[in-house]
Amino acid sequence: MLDTLLIDGFLFMEIAALLSGGVDSSVVVHLLCEQGHRPSLFYIKIGKDDAEYMDCSAEEDLEMASAVARCYGLSLEVVDLHREYWDNVAAYAIEKVSRGFTPNPDVMCNKLIKFGCFEQQVGRHFDFTATGHYATTVLQNGKTWLGTALDPVKDQTDFLAQIDYLQVSKLMFPLGGLMKQEVRDIALKAQLPSARRRDSQGICFLGRINYNDFVRRFLGEKEGRIVELETGKILGTHRGYWFHTIGQRKGLGLSGGPWFVVRKDTDENVIYVSHGYDTELQYGHEFSMQDFHFITENPWEGIKDEIPVTFKIRHAPGFIGGRLWQDETGYRIVSDEKLQGIAPGQFGVVYDEAAKLCIGSGEIRYSTPPNPQYPLS
Repeated sequence: MLDTLLIDGFLFMEIAALLSGGVDSSVVVHLLCEQGHRPSLFYIKIGKDDAEYMDCSAEEDLEMASAVARCYGLSLEVVDLHREYWDNVAAYAIEKVSRGFTPNPDVMCNKLIKFGCFEQQVGRHFDFTATGHYATTVLQNGKTWLGTALDPVKDQTDFLAQIDYLQVSKLMFPLGGLMKQEVRDIALKAQLPSARRRDSQGICFLGRINYNDFVRRFLGEKEGRIVELETGKILGTHRGYWFHTIGQRKGLGLSGGPWFVVRKDTDENVIYVSHGYDTELQYGHEFSMQDFHFITENPWEGIKDEIPVTFKIRHAPGFIGGRLWQDETGYRIVSDEKLQGIAPGQFGVVYDEAAKLCIGSGEIRYSTPPNPQYPLS
């Protein structure tokens, strides 16, 4: 890592900024330049040029990123990590889906690609890496912690909950203290080329690729039954359990809804559904996590009793209160409220009771619904 320099009383740091072509990362560059920094800009390429199934916005993203770089007289370097991405993140996602789990490729992309491979190849030469994530870092008792963003709707700490201490210690999140609308306003006032671009809804860096198309490319299709769990009645067919996740409502093609996916039989390729918004079968109150990962350290070392925490089980606004328990199999959370669609394979992300610090995360393995007669897979 290069040493920071103190010149004429001003602190100069070597900063690598990840630029995606979107409004958030563009505003990061603007803010850094306003503060007097001259960040080195990098665009991470992960898409395959010859991938027919990818309706990818990579060309447009790169053009936009280049335009932002030109606005500030900065150079932009493309870092090709497509092989690393496909060998690690895409392979992880497909393996989980094929076993009936619901993966989170964005979490693993941040851990392994953005702050893994990029850090090893490029970031290690800089003091800090700046990104457009809505998060903060907090210095507490001499250690750096991952902190939540000011904007609870846009907070993205759940996507960062598998990074480690060395990674979080080198990260800068210039947008963490801003609301999303403030970021848009800054972009418009600065007349950034990306100011009016819509936020990406794709898989990690995969642009506008459709999730089902991504899965279909690797796992194909296989017709199976959709069965009402309570009655055993066959309601229709689906094209493969790997296209569906626990708690899913849309895309089932069933009339007379709403219908929710509440269970999957991966051996028989059967999707079980339950009818109505208030069906108890789509809810649970607790779940267990395996391979729990602490970002900075375990703040509850040695505590045997229940620990009040907040948590998330998917990317959604706000935080849920609950109690954390440790047993012989790992960590378990009992929620203060009913949880809809607890999906094995997703990450349970745990925060302190005030929802200010992201402590870490573990992969959800099973849940306990209100009625044990109908266990959720």
